[in-house]
Amino acid sequence: TESKHRRRGGELKTRSTELGSAVTASPLTTVLPASTTGKKSIVLSSETRKELAKQAKVTKEERRAQIDERHKYLISRLADGIGLSEQQVEEAIISDDKFQLIEQFFAPSGLKKLLFFYQDALQQKSNASLRSDGSTNGLLQKKLFITMGSTENFTGTCAFFLRTSDNVITASNVSQEVNFGVFDCTNGNILQGLEFFLSQIMIPALKSQQNWGAVKEGLKNSQIQEFLYSVEKFVGILSSSRRNIEDKIQLTKVDIDIYVSNLQNPSDYITAG
Repeated sequence: TESKHRRRGGELKTRSTELGSAVTASPLTTVLPASTTGKKSIVLSSETRKELAKQAKVTKEERRAQIDERHKYLISRLADGIGLSEQQVEEAIISDDKFQLIEQFFAPSGLKKLLFFYQDALQQKSNASLRSDGSTNGLLQKKLFITMGSTENFTGTCAFFLRTSDNVITASNVSQEVNFGVFDCTNGNILQGLEFFLSQIMIPALKSQQNWGAVKEGLKNSQIQEFLYSVEKFVGILSSSRRNIEDKIQLTKVDIDIYVSNLQNPSDYITAG
């Protein structure tokens, strides 16, 4: 009997370990039998959930204490661009497991971009069970989160910050060194969102640009004119591609029977050609 208990305990420990130390922290964590889908579920005990919530609260407060004028500048831009309150944005940022990317963005020669998605995401219920494949039972709700842009599907709004140099980002230079923009991809229509962003925001901004750095001629410079032309041409290609995908361009069906029914010999084909 003791041997059986040890084997069963070992199996339970192995399954729990695969789901992370946070799940195995409590001895009250239970593995439920496989459901009709063949997936095993782990129900977190109330003790474990309380401990995880406590740890999360401590982490959030530590991050909140790190927020300075640089963070507040980002929070302000995000709130304006997405339509949330600054309090909502701050809460989302300090709760994000990619919070450290912000510091990497501020660092000298740091990340060139900092991306935020605001879109429907699966929100875990407070009493949700955790399956052995890492998925949970939850509801789709709007969520603001930091992303690298390569792991999550983009279906909503992307707010982005771009660095203009390798200088360290400070409270005094953040407004000069960091550019901000919003890219709307509601319902996953990326081509339409990119087309709108370039044609309605970027191109007008470029054409109104007065300072082109070392190029003193500004918009009269042939290279700048060529650059603007290439951007406008690219927008035209985007528009054409989008219309093709949306089946907005349809080739007219032609009844060719009247042309080929009387073709009898090679000379008839040559004449038809």
